[in-house]
Amino acid sequence: MNSQTQVVLISGPAGTLELAVDSPSGTPKGVAVVAHPHPLFGGSLGNKVVQTLARAFVQQGWKAVRFNFRGVGQSTGEHDAGRGELADLLAVVQSQSPHGSLCLAGFSFGAFVTTHAVQALQTNRDIHRLLLVGTAASRFEVAPVAAELHDRTMVIHGEADDTVPLTDVLNWARPQHLPVMVLPGMGHFFHGQLPLLKALAVRHIGG
Repeated sequence: MNSQTQVVLISGPAGTLELAVDSPSGTPKGVAVVAHPHPLFGGSLGNKVVQTLARAFVQQGWKAVRFNFRGVGQSTGEHDAGRGELADLLAVVQSQSPHGSLCLAGFSFGAFVTTHAVQALQTNRDIHRLLLVGTAASRFEVAPVAAELHDRTMVIHGEADDTVPLTDVLNWARPQHLPVMVLPGMGHFFHGQLPLLKALAVRHIGG
C-alpha cells in the first residue's frame, strides 16, 4: 500500500470488512471495486495484480477500493466458496458506491466473484468498465457477461497460465462471443509484466 492509502473498516455480512481506499487528485469520476484472488491460497487486497489494477483506476481518475474477503486480514468470518464472498463484494459496493459511476475488477477467484456481482448489479447500476484478469474458469462456475456489457469488458489471460489454463477461459468465453486478450508466454501472476498489465488496464478504463 502507498502512503496515501486509507484503511477503512465497514460492517459486512459476516462482521467486519477491511478496505484499502486510494483516491486520485481532484474529484473522482466514480468508484472502482477490485476483488482479490483465492483467500485460502494467500489472496488478499495486497496482491500485486490487485494493486496494479487499483493504480490503473487511480491514474484514470477513479477512487479504487480493494478489500479483504471474509477471513482475510482484518475481515472477519470464514471462507464460503464464493457465496459469502459475493455478499462481501456487494456490501463493499453498497458502502462505497451506493449510486453513481461504478467499475468492477477482479483477479482469479476475485474475477469469478466479480462476474456474479455484475449479474446482481446490472439491472439497477450502470457499470462503466469491467476488468477480469486470470479468470478462474477452471475451478468455479464463472457467470456469463451480458452482451450489452461486452464493449465495456476486458478479459485478460496469460497464454502460459498453469493455474487457470487458457483453454478453460476460452471455453467460458466462446459461447458468449466475448473477446479474450491473450498475453503470450505469460503466467497466472504476470511476473515481470505488471507494467504491461497496468498499461492495458489504463487504456481500457480510459477508452
